[in-house]
Amino acid sequence: MSWWVLPTTADIGLRTFSADAAGAMAEAALGLQAVQTSEGTLDGMANLTVSTGEWAVDVPNGDMERGLVRWLEEVLYRGHAEDQWLVDASISIENGLIRAQVSWVDSREVDLVIEVKAVTFHELALRELALGELVIGVEPEIPSFEGPGWMAQVILDI
Repeated sequence: MSWWVLPTTADIGLRTFSADAAGAMAEAALGLQAVQTSEGTLDGMANLTVSTGEWAVDVPNGDMERGLVRWLEEVLYRGHAEDQWLVDASISIENGLIRAQVSWVDSREVDLVIEVKAVTFHELALRELALGELVIGVEPEIPSFEGPGWMAQVILDI
């Protein structure tokens, strides 16, 4: 796991770390899905039929942070409107698009305990860390992270 719940006063935040931007985005999507489900739900999904496909979203004007928000909004939309609950994603970012090879299950078979209403821009971050650059963790859950690599942070409206 490379994502952690970020403490906030009213909403839920996530922080992710990865070797590249695509990995940080994929981890953010998996964290988004996990915070909405009850504990043990992932184990129960092993018995569900898994479908695959490709989802894509634009990166407006090359703005990777806005692209992260659009990607997470797509994950929310697919889960709630199309009954496609994301369980895995392999992302590539090229030519102004985030393309994801995805695996998903029927959302109606997933036990949801929290509804995420929106992905916010509050405290949003998606940035590359230079070699030796340090992002201080948030006690007690989120460890510190030293570059090189990528960090994503997003606050979810619940």
